[in-house]
Amino acid sequence: MTALARWCHAHRLVVLVLWVGALFGLGAAGTSAGTAYSNVFSLPDTDSTRAYDLMTKAFPERSGDTDTVVWRVDEGASVRDKDVRSRIEPTLKDIAGMKGVGEVVGPYASKEAGASKKAGAFNKEGASKKADASKKAGASKKAGASKAGVSKEAGAAQISENGRIAYAQVTFTEQANFVPKDLVQDVVDTAQNAERGGLQVELGGQAITRIQEPPTGTSELVGIAAAAVVLFLAFGSLFAMVLPIVIAVFGVGLGMLSTMLLSHVTDIPEVAPLLGSLIGLGVGIDYALFIVTRHRRGILRGMEPRDAAVQALNTSGRAVLFAGGTVCIALAGMLVMRMRFLDGVVIAASLTVILSVLAAITLLPALLGLLGPRVLSRRQRRRLAATGPDPAEASGLAARWSSYVQKRPRSIAALAFVVMAFLALPLLSLRLGATDQGNHQESTTTRQAYDMLADGFGPGFNGPLQVVAEETDTGGLVKSIRSTEGVAQVAAAPPSDGISVINVVPTTSPQSEETDQLIDRLRGDVIPEAGVEAHVGGVTAIFKDFAAVTGDRLPYFVGAIIALGFLLLLIAFRSLVVPLTAALMNLIAAAASFGVLVAIFQWGWGTELIGVGKEGPITAFLPVIMLSLLFGLSMDYQVFLVSRMHEEWVHTKDNARAVRVGLAETSRVINCAALIMICVFSAFVLSGDMEGAMAGIGLAAAVALDAFILRTALVPAAMHLLGRANWWLPAGLEKRLPHLAVEPREEPEQAPSETVPHARVEPNGSGTASVVHGFIRTVEGDPVPDATLTLLSKGGRKLDRVTSLADGSYIVAAPSAGAYLLAATAPGYASRARHIMVADEPLMYDMELASGEVDAVN
Repeated sequence: MTALARWCHAHRLVVLVLWVGALFGLGAAGTSAGTAYSNVFSLPDTDSTRAYDLMTKAFPERSGDTDTVVWRVDEGASVRDKDVRSRIEPTLKDIAGMKGVGEVVGPYASKEAGASKKAGAFNKEGASKKADASKKAGASKKAGASKAGVSKEAGAAQISENGRIAYAQVTFTEQANFVPKDLVQDVVDTAQNAERGGLQVELGGQAITRIQEPPTGTSELVGIAAAAVVLFLAFGSLFAMVLPIVIAVFGVGLGMLSTMLLSHVTDIPEVAPLLGSLIGLGVGIDYALFIVTRHRRGILRGMEPRDAAVQALNTSGRAVLFAGGTVCIALAGMLVMRMRFLDGVVIAASLTVILSVLAAITLLPALLGLLGPRVLSRRQRRRLAATGPDPAEASGLAARWSSYVQKRPRSIAALAFVVMAFLALPLLSLRLGATDQGNHQESTTTRQAYDMLADGFGPGFNGPLQVVAEETDTGGLVKSIRSTEGVAQVAAAPPSDGISVINVVPTTSPQSEETDQLIDRLRGDVIPEAGVEAHVGGVTAIFKDFAAVTGDRLPYFVGAIIALGFLLLLIAFRSLVVPLTAALMNLIAAAASFGVLVAIFQWGWGTELIGVGKEGPITAFLPVIMLSLLFGLSMDYQVFLVSRMHEEWVHTKDNARAVRVGLAETSRVINCAALIMICVFSAFVLSGDMEGAMAGIGLAAAVALDAFILRTALVPAAMHLLGRANWWLPAGLEKRLPHLAVEPREEPEQAPSETVPHARVEPNGSGTASVVHGFIRTVEGDPVPDATLTLLSKGGRKLDRVTSLADGSYIVAAPSAGAYLLAATAPGYASRARHIMVADEPLMYDMELASGEVDAVN
């Protein structure tokens, strides 16, 4: 790491040009290639998958996306009225004539709009399409978009019983992601231009949903802006604020562009880039923050900017590598689920994390080289020149809180645990399922269309089921299904290739538990009793099976990522208790964050307030993705917190001091990093995507609870209570474990800087502890009482601190022979700092302090 940091710092322009070239090169390639995202919810060995396979064999899926135009008239009127038809029929014909629209099927006559369309306007596919159940509801579509699943043998079936609501189906020549937004907007504008007093027109479907989404990048820009504010308040320097943001932008930009290109060679779901940018922004800014903080600390302690950058990469940079590895391992744990949909998410998120880490350890030192001391604020540079380097002992609120935790570990641990347990209670009500357009905000046209269809044709119309049988004689099965509790409508499509499809409309909505129970009833009782080989499919059934498979495999997934995390921390910190504590804390954080998620999105506490629409079940794949990200991010904070504690423990063997110093020196940067992640994640509520909003709110809550309650209170309190047991490791296991240092031990410096006065005593190499003692005097030789003497390691870590006596004498303890920095400060005198070399014998070293003199070290 040292060699890499030095090379990147020395060849900073080359590194910058390479990164900028990679960004623009991938940008050009991605723009020309476009995207080919595909949502593949294939679940082997499930009933819905068997139904889908049979249906696609008998009724090949149409290539275009089918959306819906819905209209409603006031009480007392009918959609069959002449004045209503005179406005709707021309509108449907106008839509049918648009380039890119393959077919429009309305309710006023059999194949009304399709028949009225000029022959020259049909493409090869559009001319052969029918508005019946031949189009599978589509595993890639959400339940709200699947109105085409119900058989329409006559146009009258598209008019509600009370005559107030009707709909038409608009089939585009392309799937939703490839339909031009201008075309979709033209369809919406044309349809809604038919509105007048007493006639409401709304539209639903996947293509319509796309034009309601905020501009791409809105959530990312808002998150970056909020992070910039936090960074500026933390650093007080514009250049230092910009550095983490630049690193995150490069990591996320390259990650998303790479994902775009990979979508052409493997299945990448639409939500993968969103989740990749979400995690990439968070870790990219955080990793750069940790390194920049360590770099600035080195400069403030008197190091040259080049040496400070090298030291920051050799310490915090190593921790970033380790933390990034843990995040990727946690993400890779999703592969245990054996779901093709999640494989693409793993690829996108892991690639973005890897590129963010690479940017932090290569591009960041190059940028630090370009900035030099300007990474500090002007005030800090003036103070450094005037008073010399800081002893940098942790002080302020963080130190006071750390001492408070040490004094009252039992009460703090108990209070933190009660808070987390209370927040986790809603988890007991967790129900997995799928979101659809019924969860959109009430102001959107898709939500209005969804509600109108539910009012006119029943709640189940938005999520029909397909019962697929491998025989043509299904009369008995149709009769049995029609008499089944929870069924509103049944219609059988003509058989094809010996396969029959029966379309079933439930009496309840796609997201209700009653619909799930109907699927179980059909599979467990009705179909077996009819003696027919049949399977239940459709979007609603697919998501039910997806949720069931997720629930069954989730324990294996959690066990895998906990075991991998435990093993990594065991090797890194040579302790059994530390990784066990980390695993337990991760589970507590996960439970509490999912409790918050259930309360908001499932119970509906504040959903309209934050602009995410109506409550519903938690998306089935979200627990897997959230747990992966949460375990990875929690491991990050655990590594940064405990690595500092472990470093202090190795030097002092004092657990109380190790925990107190580790918390005091890392809690501020961890809390700052968490605040940035909270801003970034919360901004994804603006993404316009329900799954993105769920992931953003859930991860924001998880990070807040993890950083501000677990790592700041519960973890240090528990470590104080456990005492020396924190660092226990059986001797036999110690010998067998490989050595993996998160931060390298500081090596004694063999030759101090030639430009700095120092005392030198040749060490004999035994490495035993020693002391430094002497007198602090003025230039005239008078003793200086109450002067503060601080002994610092080569890396700037405080080893000992004392106050001189009335005669100016002092004595500080050095842990071993080597190079150190001895700093002296006193009111009314300029600070002094000297490099010294300590051997096994006590070192006698006097220092002089002068009034008004400025002493710059290094």
